[in-house]
Amino acid sequence: IAAMQPSTNWHLKENARDHHTSKFSSKELIVRRGQGFTVTFNGTGQPEQNLTFIAETGPKPSKLAKTQATFGISSTTTTESWSAVVQSTSSNSVSISISSPPNAVIGRYKLSVQTTSSGSSSPAILGTFVLLFNPWSSGDDVFMPNKAECEEYVLEEFGIIFAGNKNHINSFGWNFGQFQGDILNICLSMLDRSLNYRQDPATDVSHRNDPKYLGRVLSAMVNANDDQGVLLGNWSGNYEGGKSPSSWTGSGEILQNWKKSGFKPVRYGQCWVFAAVLTTVLRCLGIPTRTITNFSSAHDADGNLRVDEFYDASGNHLDRSADSIWNFHVWNESWFSRSDLGPSYGGWQVLDATPQEESGGIYQCGPASRNAIKEGDVDLDYDCPFVFAEVNADCMYWNYEATTGKKTLMFSKSTVIGQFISTKAVGRDDRVDVTIDYKYEEGSTKERDIFKKARKKLGLEDKFDPTAPTPQEIDQKPDISGKFKVAGPLEVGKDLSLILVLENLQSDAKTVHVNMTVWSTVYTRRPVHEIRKDSISATLSPKEEIQLPIKILYTEYQQQLTTDNTIQVTALCLVEGGIQVLVQRDIILDNPAIDIQVLGEAKVNKEVDVEVIFTNPVDTELMNCVLQVEGNDLLRGILEIDVPPVKASEKSSTKFKLIPFETGHKHLLVNFSCDKFADIKTFKMVNVID
Repeated sequence: IAAMQPSTNWHLKENARDHHTSKFSSKELIVRRGQGFTVTFNGTGQPEQNLTFIAETGPKPSKLAKTQATFGISSTTTTESWSAVVQSTSSNSVSISISSPPNAVIGRYKLSVQTTSSGSSSPAILGTFVLLFNPWSSGDDVFMPNKAECEEYVLEEFGIIFAGNKNHINSFGWNFGQFQGDILNICLSMLDRSLNYRQDPATDVSHRNDPKYLGRVLSAMVNANDDQGVLLGNWSGNYEGGKSPSSWTGSGEILQNWKKSGFKPVRYGQCWVFAAVLTTVLRCLGIPTRTITNFSSAHDADGNLRVDEFYDASGNHLDRSADSIWNFHVWNESWFSRSDLGPSYGGWQVLDATPQEESGGIYQCGPASRNAIKEGDVDLDYDCPFVFAEVNADCMYWNYEATTGKKTLMFSKSTVIGQFISTKAVGRDDRVDVTIDYKYEEGSTKERDIFKKARKKLGLEDKFDPTAPTPQEIDQKPDISGKFKVAGPLEVGKDLSLILVLENLQSDAKTVHVNMTVWSTVYTRRPVHEIRKDSISATLSPKEEIQLPIKILYTEYQQQLTTDNTIQVTALCLVEGGIQVLVQRDIILDNPAIDIQVLGEAKVNKEVDVEVIFTNPVDTELMNCVLQVEGNDLLRGILEIDVPPVKASEKSSTKFKLIPFETGHKHLLVNFSCDKFADIKTFKMVNVID
């Protein structure tokens, strides 16, 4: 006899409330592992002792792989396995509390029920549900004891990402949107498109109980390299055929576009976009995750914990080395225990989805235990040497003579890399500095000891490195010192005033020939367009300091600027009879400000007006002005508004209406672009009341 098809009540509202999944807008039950949920069904017509449940996930469910569980009714829940406990019965229905173990495989499950007394009848399908990680449950690898941190790192859909450079930190808002629309399904399909799944689906699914496994797989899937993943990276400064990385304001649009295109990589991403999308995916699946910005971040391509930069005699930054020092780099930290390494290496783990170097043959990075990085334990899984170098590498600046191939060390620094490591505060829109969690105090004996320990573990202490500078080269003392001082505002649309300050350190006169270059760059400090080249000579009396003013006109740099608004000024100073001195400054220009005003109180399901105000700071008309607006629970999707041209020095006001549909603190994100300014961003917190 075929069993009757039971009708199922999943108690969506109550279960979601108990499992911290109320923010998902799904008609399907979404629950967290290691915790009970209630389901009521009717139509078996059997005493409940005769019921057997089957929960299964993946393409080949099996008990051995822990992707299938069969369990009957018991009197209490067990933490080791799936269990079912009767909560109540009536004449024609039964309510059961079903619990999964805290180490269950996550993903979409099918739940069926079978009655033992009906002989060989096939099980009746109750339906499907999705099981996620549970940071609120002490048995889970991702357990986070601090509830405020769970709220921020799993449930918060708004984030702040830090950028700029070490002299000038700026920030912008981001809409992670992990609970919106179809995002959960896109995250699950991302797992099913990974290389591991394609090679062996059943084994891949059986590993999905392990946050370190999923973190590593997803760090590969968020970039397009190797696996047709979500985002294609582009650092050229030319973003034709796609959207410029700085134009995105949230992950939702990127993930939706990836799905809509039939899973073709979305164009284009740079580090913060990769990190923000990975944050969305991991928070969605229930792994506590945040974005981290490292200023003066080393990309050590050859694994020698040293970054080499080369300059020619004119002061041009040469592309001779795969190593580089980025103004900033953004990666992720996710919170989970490391049963493979031991208790002292649990907690925050570094994951990086930006495709920089291959690991295990594909572009993926992490999880690297943050404690292992701080203690120099670079021999531990995964990718610790690369992350250690990002925050600790020494830098060497060389002069390179193309005709002879001769390279001369100009100077080396061990305190440049890894500064102001930043993340958003819990429950506030502030910056928190976490540098001390990555390394001991810069310049302290402990910090140098850890650096030596790491070099030793990597086998760098013992082997001769022909490319390394000699002790004599490192100890040589220059005759002059130099620095660039800023004398005036650093704003797009204004002329830039700098002063090159040169000081003679010796007690005899010195003649200096200065070759200066000015280039626009992307944030990785990769030169894109030359703005200017200059040479000057000067004689400095003993101990004299001179100031050479430099003015860079807006008309001169305006066409050359990249969307990162970064300019690199380099002066290569050749002292007659002495060693060369490199003076350099990376400058970030601020965009003009944009202002959002919410006109009146924001109430659920009531229209409210919003005004965006922008003043044109330049003396030419701004064309092709577009305003892009997004914000969860404030509007659906992304609002694009074409703004009429803005005349010189004129104020532009754009009004639009919102109808908020949820109460609470919501964030409205705005991005304004035109022909002269790229991606002017701001955000506004909107308190929506009943």
